[in-house]
Amino acid sequence: MLAAAVGRAPGPAPYPRPVSDDETWSTAQQVAALALRGRTARTAVPMALIVGTILTAVNLGAIILAGDATTGTWIRLGINYLVPFLVASYGWLSARRKTS
Repeated sequence: MLAAAVGRAPGPAPYPRPVSDDETWSTAQQVAALALRGRTARTAVPMALIVGTILTAVNLGAIILAGDATTGTWIRLGINYLVPFLVASYGWLSARRKTS
């Protein structure tokens, strides 16, 4: 009913857009190029911000709020954001790997 209200016919979701050749890879150099051009960022950055913030709040929140943060605390905070960024980037890239 909501779909009809906004002018769309109900039915299955449209297919995802096709992946263009400039978004696929088969070598490590192409992976690096995609990452450096920011192709993974649209997916990876929001995921890293959400997951990293949750991990930081759960694991380091009390330490930071108490003012007891050390250099190690700040390094762990950075890792809380880096790991989800790398995982989301890997997921984006794995869906775009050329197999032949």
